[in-house]
Amino acid sequence: MKKLIRFTLNGSEVSAEVPSHKMLLEVLRETFELTGPKEGCGQGECGACTVLVDGLSVNSCLYPAFEVDGKEVTTVEGLIGEGNKLDPIQEAFVEHGGVQCGFCTPGMIMSAKALLEENPRPTEDEIKKGISGNLCRCTGYVQIVESIKKAAQKRGS
Repeated sequence: MKKLIRFTLNGSEVSAEVPSHKMLLEVLRETFELTGPKEGCGQGECGACTVLVDGLSVNSCLYPAFEVDGKEVTTVEGLIGEGNKLDPIQEAFVEHGGVQCGFCTPGMIMSAKALLEENPRPTEDEIKKGISGNLCRCTGYVQIVESIKKAAQKRGS
């Protein structure tokens, strides 16, 4: 069974006819050709596929595509501002070494974005909890946590 879904993707109204078994990650990558969300594990364990749905972080590899009908979806590509200006979180990841091999980076950034929207001044423990659903293969957690701290400081100033 296929269904036409309409939703907002990175600020633009979009629609797609999708089979009932498709997950959001597949639709984002195959239909809309977005490469930020990655399939790492396909089981919701690694967080590489993290996107925001109505501002909440979700594992798009487990999120049924039908469920985004009428909602707002933001991927890491949607954080880029006018003139290709990076979001403060993206800037902090670049400036403070939060990017290593880059595979986990989009998911980490989206989890950080959700965290900072909910809690603009998180403690280090709150940051660690906020990204606990995201795995870094390079074990660059120190730099990732530092990047999120700096992004919070930058946003607060």
